[in-house]
Amino acid sequence: MPTPRVLILRAPGTNCDVETAYAFEQAGGQAQRVHINRVLEQPGILSDYQILCVPGGFSYGDDIAAGRILANQIRHHLADCLGQFRADGKLILGICNGFQVLIKAGVLLDAIPDRPSENPTPPATLTWNDSGKFEDRWVHLKVEGDKSVFLSGIRRMYLPVAHAEGKFVARDAQQLTTLEQASQLVLRYCDKDAQEKGDQQNNEVPYPLNPNGSQKNVAGVCDTTGRVLGLMPHPERHIDPTQHPHWTRGAGGPSGDGLTIFLNAVAYFR
Repeated sequence: MPTPRVLILRAPGTNCDVETAYAFEQAGGQAQRVHINRVLEQPGILSDYQILCVPGGFSYGDDIAAGRILANQIRHHLADCLGQFRADGKLILGICNGFQVLIKAGVLLDAIPDRPSENPTPPATLTWNDSGKFEDRWVHLKVEGDKSVFLSGIRRMYLPVAHAEGKFVARDAQQLTTLEQASQLVLRYCDKDAQEKGDQQNNEVPYPLNPNGSQKNVAGVCDTTGRVLGLMPHPERHIDPTQHPHWTRGAGGPSGDGLTIFLNAVAYFR
């Protein structure tokens, strides 16, 4: 099959699109950065791509809420096209602000509504960090199960986070249980030995291991098919081993931990 084509969707305020495109290219994909206005003008261009990625940044300055404006554009104008994109067995990835967008657009955990006027209560959201501040640090992560295409074969990762609204909160306790039982809570914060600590009843690790206070230590979630993934950490910022904060001390491996996510996406279409 020809090299998989990746659409990196950018908007005013997006600031990780170049790095994300580079990561996909390093993995063997053909990435193109496309402005949201172009997609709104020509929604059919989505059919030319196999992978859609909404990268990190501050789309529209997060003026209303993180990712809300871009999410509304997607929900109200691109629902049909994204629904077809997903139905065709293609892949969708949302990183940090992109995760926020996918959640609020109803692409990740909701079925995309048939009518733009529909606005169902989402099963979960991403809200302000418990610390009340922007968190910029490296975190240890572990993968739960094998549901996500992007996380195939990965068990542990060390990646940076950089966000103020990254706390994953479910609509209610029943919804959180439903998502966990469906194996959709695929990425969790943990300690460096990947052993969760803290209160065994609520299964939460303490700050700063869990940098935002997410329920169940959730750092990433997939849809029911495993082909749509949203995560708060930035895999595109740990592609090369020299991006590891302690690489001069011999830490890290032959490649950055984030690279495998992009390799998996490209390999899925080969």
